[in-house]
Amino acid sequence: MDKKRIPLELLLMFSVFVIATCGLIYELVAGALASYLLGDSVKQFSFIIGVYLFSMGVGSYLAKFIKGNLIDKFVEIEILVGIVGGISSVVLFILFNTMAHFEAVLYLFVFFTGCLVGVEIPLLMNILKDRIGFKDLVSNVFAFDYIGALLASILFPLVLIPHLGIVKTPLFFGLINISIAIFLCFYLKKELSKPISLKVKAIGAFIFLLGLFVFSDKILSYSEEKLYGENVVFTKSSPYQRIVLTRNNREFRLYLNNNLQFSSTDEYRYHEALVHPVMSMAKNIDNVLVLGGGDGFAVREILKYKEVKKITLVDLDGDMTQFFKNNETMKRLNQRSFSNPKVEIVNKDAYIWVKENKKKFDVIIIDFPDPSNYSLGKLYSLQFYKELEKITTPETKIVVQTTSPYFAPKSFWCIEKTMNQIFPFTSAYHTYVPSFGEWGFSMASYEPVNNKIYRKLPNLKFYDYNFSQLSYFNKDMKVKDVEVNRLDNQILVRYFDEEWGKVQ
Repeated sequence: MDKKRIPLELLLMFSVFVIATCGLIYELVAGALASYLLGDSVKQFSFIIGVYLFSMGVGSYLAKFIKGNLIDKFVEIEILVGIVGGISSVVLFILFNTMAHFEAVLYLFVFFTGCLVGVEIPLLMNILKDRIGFKDLVSNVFAFDYIGALLASILFPLVLIPHLGIVKTPLFFGLINISIAIFLCFYLKKELSKPISLKVKAIGAFIFLLGLFVFSDKILSYSEEKLYGENVVFTKSSPYQRIVLTRNNREFRLYLNNNLQFSSTDEYRYHEALVHPVMSMAKNIDNVLVLGGGDGFAVREILKYKEVKKITLVDLDGDMTQFFKNNETMKRLNQRSFSNPKVEIVNKDAYIWVKENKKKFDVIIIDFPDPSNYSLGKLYSLQFYKELEKITTPETKIVVQTTSPYFAPKSFWCIEKTMNQIFPFTSAYHTYVPSFGEWGFSMASYEPVNNKIYRKLPNLKFYDYNFSQLSYFNKDMKVKDVEVNRLDNQILVRYFDEEWGKVQ
């Protein structure tokens, strides 16, 4: 009898470890998917975690009403958890562009998964209560539970998302859940009241999830083509973002986490407006720093100036810069700018890099994504500009993309005001980019922007060196009383979320 008891205890304790690992993976997938599709990662993760923990509490409460053969019930719940958690990303990706109340479905998945996971631990404790002393039972269950959660939290960003992606990850862990159920069906068949029925359910669920796993790339491509309305020619989930390149009859479009970054038909308007005003007005342009700009288009424009000796580009996402360095189509668009010997690419968090760097630069061009979440908002903060000041000279010129002054005027002027707290002279300007609408920038320096042109390039497609025309703002693009964006308030992210939420 002792020989039978020990394997069952060990097996069920291992099940606790698997439950905790898989459960947290499903929670992290839901949070990552919500931030990919809905933006504002802090809010989405906060809501997901809150709903998930609440639903686990509900599940734990409901566990006391479960009667009958508890091992049977545990196996059935394990199968359900595997199916519901496993298919979550597939279903949500497909429904995102077709449902008006997508968030309700998202939180319904989170709630149902959390309830099922919440039921499992009390159920296991009830199964084991007559086999292990209460003191050992509680400590062992929670120890395995927390170890499983730690493993999931480490694996998710470092291994799972980079290598499996947001769709395959939950399917893989759903297969693990159901594998445990199948093993229990065979190993504990004498303790089950309906082993054949459970075996059929478990094996059927495994085959179903395995089929989805095998065809997940095709399913994701189908859902993304429905989402973007164009042919998807490249997709990749990096540790930091979902990269999607689409193509139609006249253009390529790049999306990062569902947000359009450029269209190949008009990106030149944006990049010429970003680069050439500051490059033409800077006294020296020997050493140029580009923060962000992982597509290489800003670097392409900078390289048109023969005086430039060195360009340092700092972009967090190595997958992004590698794609634009090695993909033949992208190399044609950025004119192989990342292969130029003058260019050094550094894949590191820009905030940390600027803080650690000691080198001074003549021109700094900042092309970060919009401040749609707090990790990006810090790159537009007062503290960041204080760090940036340390790598400037009295003659350094700086330019920052500052979102749309038409669609998001509070966000636009918040960035301008924040920069002006550190750099005594700032000059906001804007231009029209058909794919985005009216788009804005801000130039900063230690001397007035007097429109003095030190150098001009012939044959630019858009910019004609008439800077005063770009710096005129109509009434509907002006606002007053915006706050400075600080790390401890991140007011910019709230402005951005509020303003762009109305547009969408």
